Amino acid sequence: MDYKLAVRDNHPEDTVIDIPGKSGITRIGKGYCTIIAGPCAVESRDKYLEIAMQVKNMGAHILRGGAFKPRTSPYSFAGLGIEGLKILEEARDITGLPVITELMDIRDLEQVCRYSDIIQIGSRNMQNFSLLREVGRVNKPIMVKRGLAATIEEWLLAAEYVLCEGNEKVILCERGIRTFEVMTRNTVDIGAVALLKDLSHLPIIVDPSHATGKRHLVKPVAMAAVAAGADGLMIEVHQNPEEALSDGPQSLTPELFISVLDNLKGIAALNNRIFQ
Repeated sequence: MDYKLAVRDNHPEDTVIDIPGKSGITRIGKGYCTIIAGPCAVESRDKYLEIAMQVKNMGAHILRGGAFKPRTSPYSFAGLGIEGLKILEEARDITGLPVITELMDIRDLEQVCRYSDIIQIGSRNMQNFSLLREVGRVNKPIMVKRGLAATIEEWLLAAEYVLCEGNEKVILCERGIRTFEVMTRNTVDIGAVALLKDLSHLPIIVDPSHATGKRHLVKPVAMAAVAAGADGLMIEVHQNPEEALSDGPQSLTPELFISVLDNLKGIAALNNRIFQ
């Protein structure tokens, strides 16, 4: 077993990660149901600050937003870069919530560390081993998203790269894998959530937005994820999804986001989870 640091046999207690913020400590791990919300990408200062305040007031615990966006087409909107990071920092100051954003390139590591509270390693970089080693040397929580067609073992080994460099604050994120199915964006592996809660001590978050690619599927998949034991969810929310520069079809409106949260609170309570 090569993922000796990620496995529960060598670390019986669940890892709970504390993320300081102006509003207090946000926790990800056993006993909590943590909601990460916001648009796929930081599109502009005014739009982002507007939706950041909305999701904060609705009950989100962490803000998401991509400053650097990996896109299949080189002609698609790829984020605002450093300007986007500065907008995330402003949103953090205004809302008091910590922020998470994706790191794509080692050259941007210093800036992403400066402006964000959690570093996301996206699915396309799950096996970028040099990048994983670098983030393993920083004092920031690292969210490792499952690769497009990664096995659970490969995913745990990616987390192991971060852990073996000394960074114990690792979060796993199930975002669906690519299969033969074409009616959803990806195939959500809810079984992986239950398996990993038994196999590993690391917290696991589910991203029902990227997993399904369809707005109306986010709510039922989010509920199933929490029921299966997920420690939280990453949900895309946009004030005008039809105008979103990326991932509009899977983004919830603020009104739909409230509906999802109302249902999640009940499931979290049934599973003795604290909905911070």
